[in-house]
Parts: sequence; C-alpha cells; structure tokens
Amino acid sequence: MNWLDEVKWDANGLVPVIAQEQGSNDVLMFAWMNREALEKTAELGRAVYFSRSRNKLWFKGEESGHVQTVHEIRLDCDNDVVLLKVTQLGHEPGIACHTGRHSCFFSKYEKGQWTVVEPVLKDPESIYK
Repeated sequence: MNWLDEVKWDANGLVPVIAQEQGSNDVLMFAWMNREALEKTAELGRAVYFSRSRNKLWFKGEESGHVQTVHEIRLDCDNDVVLLKVTQLGHEPGIACHTGRHSCFFSKYEKGQWTVVEPVLKDPESIYK
C-alpha cells in the first residue's frame, strides 16, 4: 500500500495541515494539502500546500520568500490531520503569516474580545507585489 493511501482525504481530496515551528513549537499556520502537495512536500523537504482559492499547488514562499523547510511529517491518530515540523525561512524571526506576522494565530480571546498579541514583523505591502 502507498503511504498516501493511508491518509483520510476529505470529499474534495484534501487533508488539513498544521505547520509547527521546530524548536519553539509555535503553531505557525493552518492550510490544506491534496495528494500531490503532500507527495511534493515529502519529496522536496519543503512545504507545498493546496490553495483552495486559486485551485492550485502553493509552494509556501513562492511570492514572499518565506519558505518552510520540512523536518518531519506526522499523521494524527485518525489519519485525517497532518502536522509538519518546519523551519520558517526568509526573515528573522520567521514570518509564516501573509499579514507579516510570525504566526497566523496572532489574535487572542480576552475579556469578550479578540486582541492582537503579535506584532507585524514586516509590512505585507513590501512582501507581496
């Protein structure tokens, strides 16, 4: 059996993926992969996702330069969520979010509202042209 056959793909042929920074264990982002994206990620050692909005493979960092080097690929106990252990490249500290922040999870629920708790490290206007 092919290792990709063990993944429980959803009705659209996708699996949710969490990117976690190796070392700090910060959760950087959430995305989706199709079979080809997961296969390319394993082959290249670089995160490749599937963009649902563009309906195509998305090589993380192809526009921004914020590439993710993949150290480990893990599958959860139900075989329906993938975890990538990555090093975020392209800026120090690493920027994973299109808003120019380290992590996409920069809003924290506090006292009945969402509060931004992580700074913008680089203006997104200067990242994406």
